[in-house]
Amino acid sequence: QVQLVESGGGLVQPGGSLRLSCAASRSIFRISSTNWFRQAPGKERELVAALISSGRSNYADSVKGRFTISRDNAKNTMYLQMNSLKPEDTAVYYCNVVATYGPTNGYWGQGTQVTVSS
Repeated sequence: QVQLVESGGGLVQPGGSLRLSCAASRSIFRISSTNWFRQAPGKERELVAALISSGRSNYADSVKGRFTISRDNAKNTMYLQMNSLKPEDTAVYYCNVVATYGPTNGYWGQGTQVTVSS
């Protein structure tokens, strides 16, 4: 079984930056997409960024131009660089990896809290 461990969350002031990391316990064969979701209190989980196997990346409109998703296959690690953070970015962030031979909904990290506040 693959485990995803996230790190990098914390408290940051508006306009600041954070980089989230998500390390897999082993390499994952035939990755379809690597994704970051977030869930704010009282809201549904939403897709923030996705990096698909072709190399194309997609972003939620609310984070376009501020967030960047990337992956280092040699380190089995994915990242989410978050710049110009806003209070509305406050949420628990989850990494997700969908692979051809993995679970239907993919592998999930445990979540990391990001709080944007002055």
